[in-house]
Amino acid sequence: MATFSAVTRQHILQAITEYDSRGAENLLGVYGFAASRDTFAHEGRTYDTKAVLGVAHRYATGRAATTEELTGGKVDTGKILRKCGFEAAPRPSTPTARKRPAPQRQNAVPEPEPAICPTCSMTLPATGVCDDCG
Repeated sequence: MATFSAVTRQHILQAITEYDSRGAENLLGVYGFAASRDTFAHEGRTYDTKAVLGVAHRYATGRAATTEELTGGKVDTGKILRKCGFEAAPRPSTPTARKRPAPQRQNAVPEPEPAICPTCSMTLPATGVCDDCG
């Protein structure tokens, strides 16, 4: 069972950054979340509460919370967001809205290891030539 006592505003902001860079559908798919009914707004954009909190849990503890840990009233996502300075709001429902099946969890593509200068052990720039060693 995931606990969210370690999740801070900074962890949520990191999750928002990942949400923005991956896009909503990709983030939901990578972490195995279905679209939540609850959203919150930050700087004029709307975010899925459960997906962002699940990813924020990863930044706080090293393990993303699962959709099962966040559903069924087990976690008060609004309370956690309020504690961190955000305000949650229910997603407006539409009369023709259909419940989508949960996306299949996809493996995230790992970032490549950066090239390191063999002389000074600094990360090499994109040119591949060390700024210090030449």
